[in-house]
Amino acid sequence: MKKELGGLEDITGVTCIYILVKDVYESVKWYQKNLGCEPTNHNPVSPGMQRSILRFPDHNGDILGPGLRQTTPAIFLVTDKTREERVDHAVKSNNLHPLVCFITPRIQEMYNRFIENGVEIVDEISEDRSVGDALKFYDLDRNLLEIWQP
Repeated sequence: MKKELGGLEDITGVTCIYILVKDVYESVKWYQKNLGCEPTNHNPVSPGMQRSILRFPDHNGDILGPGLRQTTPAIFLVTDKTREERVDHAVKSNNLHPLVCFITPRIQEMYNRFIENGVEIVDEISEDRSVGDALKFYDLDRNLLEIWQP
């Protein structure tokens, strides 16, 4: 049975993704260098920081605030001291899935940047997928991430 919505959809996007990391300061630098994120002014970027909010700038370099339709979510990096043992268990049991899949129009350029920056890539760009090319990779804390080019 289809529910009548009365004007607005219940869900209109994703506003943020929470990623648990060991060192927020180092992770901020990694996400800036490899994914083009920029930290907001909510938390000063400094060693020992416990959290950071990262945004993806638009084509003019402007960082837009959250709105009703959020197409690019913010990334919240949060310190988690117990994360390492949980990831080790997931890797050993082969039960690791990407936390997020980003969309890109330039997957080959992203791949080249990752190679140049020493990013740990899980597999080569898959070009035989009927839904588009994809690439899985790890961040500094071995959080599995994915990029996809439709």
